[in-house]
Amino acid sequence: MEKENSRENKKNVRSKYRTEYSGDHNFDYKDPASLQRFIGDAGKITPARISKLSIAQQKKVSGAVKKARNLALLPSGTDAYDTAPRPELISPVPFEA
Repeated sequence: MEKENSRENKKNVRSKYRTEYSGDHNFDYKDPASLQRFIGDAGKITPARISKLSIAQQKKVSGAVKKARNLALLPSGTDAYDTAPRPELISPVPFEA
């Protein structure tokens, strides 16, 4: 009787991985809108423990994101990092009056 109750309780436990992506789901690098959900605010790829993807799926996502970045379909970093002006280099030689 107790074993049957424990089996019923296990049905209500959340899955470790996302159910919306099957194991053989192909993440397409040509679809940056769907890949955008796996990129954080800082432009980093979200880790598998947060995105709830399996290791194989995470490898496919990271490969697709990297390929999309190479083709300039996705930004390579945050907007602030990509468009911020670089500070001017100051010569170490003191000013002459």
